[in-house]
Amino acid sequence: MARGENIIFGVNPVLEKLSAAPDEIEEILVAESGAGAALRKIAELARERRLRVVPIQSKVLDRLAGGYRHQGVVARVKAFRYQPFDELLRQVTKDSAPRSILVLDGLTDPRNLGALLRSAEAAGVCHVVIPKDRAAQVTALVVKASAGAAEHLQISQVTNLRRAIGALKEHGFWAVGLDGQSKDCLYDRDFPNRLAIILGGEGKGLRPVTLSECDFVVSIPMLGKVASLNVAVAGAVFLYDLVRQRRVIDKRETKG
Repeated sequence: MARGENIIFGVNPVLEKLSAAPDEIEEILVAESGAGAALRKIAELARERRLRVVPIQSKVLDRLAGGYRHQGVVARVKAFRYQPFDELLRQVTKDSAPRSILVLDGLTDPRNLGALLRSAEAAGVCHVVIPKDRAAQVTALVVKASAGAAEHLQISQVTNLRRAIGALKEHGFWAVGLDGQSKDCLYDRDFPNRLAIILGGEGKGLRPVTLSECDFVVSIPMLGKVASLNVAVAGAVFLYDLVRQRRVIDKRETKG
């Protein structure tokens, strides 16, 4: 799959795009031999939105999807629109409601990025910050791995991640890093309402320059023989413990 091709593929990603941003779809290509309720639903929704639906040979879809599983559907779309970081800062200053922002320090595997976007959206995160360089970007494979969750997130690219974290802190956020070497356990800390959750890249984890911006650093306890978790799994564990904490606080406040 060519990096510059603006496509998405797979049933869920295309359905999410049809739901979240149909105006960004240029045309939908459906396998001539395709059958099933999901493809019929996509074709029906596309026609309702007056989008072009083109029957096409499966081998053409195979080529467009770079050999990845496309489930009989590919959509040609406009280039992914990143949210300007300045706009993110404007949005988070509008109110003081609890917010979590996911900050990714050099993730390079598109499947890990997609999995994290899926977990983040499911856990109620609205904003994600990624570096412009030496990191995975939002491609068709990332959208597929996110099951379409990328369409419901505001994702910002920044040239200097350390400066971006500093700006978030200036706007009332605390920065927490996840690092396996920390003696401070995730489950032993109560987190502030406004939190920048910082995860490192595969293998090396958080860079020292990023760690220096963290207000605190926590680890996930490892009780077995394996020394660490995949970054996408670790991120999901952290995000959902944060959901648990906030539910406990909400119940406490409701009873009070």
